[in-house]
Amino acid sequence: MVSTTLRPLSVGEILDVSFTLYRRHFATLGTVAVLCSGLPVLLGLYIEASGGVLQNLSLTLVYYVVFTVLSSIATAATVFVVSESYLGHPLKAASALKRAAPLLGRLIVCSLLLAIVLGFGFLLFMIPGIVLLSGLLLAFPSLVLEPGISPTSALSRSWSLTRGSRWRMLGLLVTLVVLLYVPIIAIGAIATVVLPSDGSLTPGIMTLAVVGVMQMLLYPLLYCVLTVAYYDLRVRKEGFDLEVLASTLQPA
Repeated sequence: MVSTTLRPLSVGEILDVSFTLYRRHFATLGTVAVLCSGLPVLLGLYIEASGGVLQNLSLTLVYYVVFTVLSSIATAATVFVVSESYLGHPLKAASALKRAAPLLGRLIVCSLLLAIVLGFGFLLFMIPGIVLLSGLLLAFPSLVLEPGISPTSALSRSWSLTRGSRWRMLGLLVTLVVLLYVPIIAIGAIATVVLPSDGSLTPGIMTLAVVGVMQMLLYPLLYCVLTVAYYDLRVRKEGFDLEVLASTLQPA
């Protein structure tokens, strides 16, 4: 069945649909997040408890490798879950992870390219960086959902899709920062003050644990929004709703 929300959406509607998908599939998205983010969070806590990065350089390198691999898989799996649900075909966590694994190499390359491009943009002053960020936000949904696309093509695809809509994308980005990261920072600050010290569990380590758990559970919402925004732009620019509708019609 074609989703009833597969139509042009306002910014408010994109957020509303994204929150609905997040709530409806919280167990599936949470499973993906815990499986892929649990180990990096635990490694980060161990490094902090063992004297910090400078005292654990080898383990820190392992942490970044594990984080890069698992976060890439989590990104693709989350996009698959949200996409299939949005199109009316719910997907289990195990199936999403299985579909995500083969994309690992392309996702990592895309992440590196995106970091380089955005870093260069922000070095040229703030405005070029913001423009690039707004235009390239949809690189990961494009890479995951469009079979065979290369990392460079994913960046180009995002830039093309967002042309004429980058103010809307910037509005979504700012809203997400306010809704997600401001509360995380605030709760982390409160935890630093409120949580007691218990032997080796210093307030800093306990705060890191609280923030890590919050990020683990809230970060899928980011890709809910980006995936819905990706389909919204495809509907607006490419008639994707009609394409999906046509694919459901049986020949006479």
